[in-house]
Amino acid sequence: MTSRPRVVLGVGGGIAAYKACEVLRRLTESGHDVRVVPTEAALRFVGAATFEALSGNKVHTGVFSDVPEVPHVRLGQEADIVVVVPSTADLLAKAAHGLADDLLTNTLLTARCPVLMVPAMHTEMWEHAATQANVATLRSRGVVVSEPASGRLTGADTGKGRLADPAEIVDLARLLMARSDALPRDMEGLHVVVSAGGTREPLDPVRFLGNRSSGKQGYALARTAVQRGARVTLVSAHTAALPEPAGAEIINAGTAAELRDAVHKAAADADVVVMAAAVADFRPTHRAEFKIKKTEADPDAVALTRNADVLAELVENRRREPGSGQVASQVIVGFAAETGDNGSDVLDHARAKLARKGCDLLVVNRVGEGKAFETEDNEGWLLSADGTERAIAFGSKAQVASEVWDAVVSTISRSRRDTPPG
Repeated sequence: MTSRPRVVLGVGGGIAAYKACEVLRRLTESGHDVRVVPTEAALRFVGAATFEALSGNKVHTGVFSDVPEVPHVRLGQEADIVVVVPSTADLLAKAAHGLADDLLTNTLLTARCPVLMVPAMHTEMWEHAATQANVATLRSRGVVVSEPASGRLTGADTGKGRLADPAEIVDLARLLMARSDALPRDMEGLHVVVSAGGTREPLDPVRFLGNRSSGKQGYALARTAVQRGARVTLVSAHTAALPEPAGAEIINAGTAAELRDAVHKAAADADVVVMAAAVADFRPTHRAEFKIKKTEADPDAVALTRNADVLAELVENRRREPGSGQVASQVIVGFAAETGDNGSDVLDHARAKLARKGCDLLVVNRVGEGKAFETEDNEGWLLSADGTERAIAFGSKAQVASEVWDAVVSTISRSRRDTPPG
């Protein structure tokens, strides 16, 4: 009996079926035991031999294969998660109405584990009232139907309905297996602004002051918020060539000043702002028009100017809600990348930063070689303005993001509960 996490990878009959091979590869390479269950239509796009070679398991489509093993029941009963890539409009309809005419749809009915359906179809099909009703039905039953990406579709068409990036699909699947409950749709109606990545402050046309932030944690925050139902604006500084989170609006910013302008503009109607970007504290006072040559440069003479404190400005701006005279309800989350020093440890610095900035929540990461920056996993602490503190266990950055959003939702719920009706 395998101790590896057991994944049923359903594959629907759409052109995006070829991307299921990359999802399969990522899952098997990360230690999962994967059984691929395609539809007959899916095998017209990708042959069974490909799925068998990548998974190491036999592939069947019908309920009359391996009858003594009762696969149409056993697969769903034993799986730790069922992931359907791509989920066509037809598969969504069958799942919503409980139809079971092949091995995959039978497996969906018997599964008692998390189920993740990843749509891919033309925009008109995704936006059709029937499809949207089917998605709403599935979500009401606890099925996670992810948001499709926007971009190039079949032929020359472009729009919403593109399959999410395989890396994003695998991250979401890992998150669903790690959570003790289904991923809730508890952020519907909220506008969330997330900043991510590292800013770069030009010294000349070639050089810049920057930092090691990859943007992975900010992107994980954006992806997870989309899947929980929020409208997400991602202000992205420089990142490690990350795939854009499906369903999020992306605004690119290079310098601290550009990021500051973009965040303030997006935050004007936001319910939550999360400053996960590593914003440079300083910038060169003078930006050279031409590349500075070694022969003319003085290494000790680079003058620096302090950049604006975007997090502090966000907190101050929300206190000036026109006509209310009270603090606005916007929740603001800061990030602190700390190393500690001879006089104080990481949490000492973080507590001081939380008091100084005045944000509602502060996510604290211990940084250093192989920690936080440029890694796939993360850990840290979550500090709240009410004085509560708790550790964030080591896990994927999607798991860390999920814990942050749990805390944000809890903060919003308390605020609404404690606010007297107007």
